[in-house]
Amino acid sequence: MEEKRVTWAELYFDLVFVFAVTQVSALLHHHHDWAGCGRALVAFVPVYWCWVGTTVQANIRDVDNPRDRIGIFAVGLCGLFTALALPGAYGSRGVLFGAAYWAARLVLVALLAGRIRRIWFGPYGVAAFVSGPLLLVGGLLDGPGRELLWAVAAVTDLAAPLVFRRHLAKVEYHPGHLPERFGLFLLVALGESIVGIGAPVAAAPLHPGQLASVATAFVISCALWWQYFGYASDAMRHAMETAASRRDLMRQVFSYGHLALIAGVITVAVGFAETVARPGQSLGGGTLGLLYGGSALYLVTFAYTRRMMFGLLSPTRLAAAAVVLVLLALLLLTPLHRLPALAVLALLAAVLVGLNGWEALRVRAARRAERTVGATV
Repeated sequence: MEEKRVTWAELYFDLVFVFAVTQVSALLHHHHDWAGCGRALVAFVPVYWCWVGTTVQANIRDVDNPRDRIGIFAVGLCGLFTALALPGAYGSRGVLFGAAYWAARLVLVALLAGRIRRIWFGPYGVAAFVSGPLLLVGGLLDGPGRELLWAVAAVTDLAAPLVFRRHLAKVEYHPGHLPERFGLFLLVALGESIVGIGAPVAAAPLHPGQLASVATAFVISCALWWQYFGYASDAMRHAMETAASRRDLMRQVFSYGHLALIAGVITVAVGFAETVARPGQSLGGGTLGLLYGGSALYLVTFAYTRRMMFGLLSPTRLAAAAVVLVLLALLLLTPLHRLPALAVLALLAAVLVGLNGWEALRVRAARRAERTVGATV
């Protein structure tokens, strides 16, 4: 299949989601107990799914033309309205949130109508005619009713590719475009981690402790980047190019796997915002959960994606995730909870940097073995 590149219109479209990710982070920042995390996730799924729908539409068709550019920008405007609604999504802006998402899905269906047969019978139709109305009706309700309908809408959107997987088998995906697009969204989330590091201390008087915590948090962000772009991104592209079923890989690794990866990074970013400005103070359980729980989710997801791509386990990342969770338990349940924030960041940085170093040694050993076998042959 001919190589397909990301268009400038898609990159401009992504700028809307830079803002949307910031708004999701703010939602989680204000309420990061279990209930708050659940509400933030339910609000993030429509944002993410709107981006996925536009990305898939751009992948399977040529969108570098005036009609489709205008369509992408129209979806971007709906995404901007969705992002504006996020701070009050569970308050006075629920109707705006639901209406903006529904409008975005209707635009996508209109763009594909007549170009893809039975477009309504699949994830695009489900989003336009089921989950979109559910979000709007939920926005008209208050309290638990809204949360319940929105949770149902999120589950409906996520389940649609699985329910209609046979219908999606007919779709021809461009293998290079999808890894690039999803990698770009992960970069957007990593950008939010930089904001989480710098924003809390930028306007305040700086002292050496804050500079040390900024540097340590940045090392963590770099280590998260390295795990994906140093080891996983090329493997995902290779898997997409060689997969017997690109439909299944698209669903398992990109649609679902990247939702978890991006959620993990956003969670860590909010943890940074709660931590770097007070390096000498001990952290509460919620902030510890954001930092360590988000990192563990990120690492475990890599084990899942590797299993889906190659049928193999990822013992190093699973072991690192286990270490992170053990440290979290110790920080929550033992006198270690008195450790200052800088020490908490340093512990997490040590685990992630150590993991990357171990992965580098394994890759080097594998390449050395390949050269030895090649020379022998």
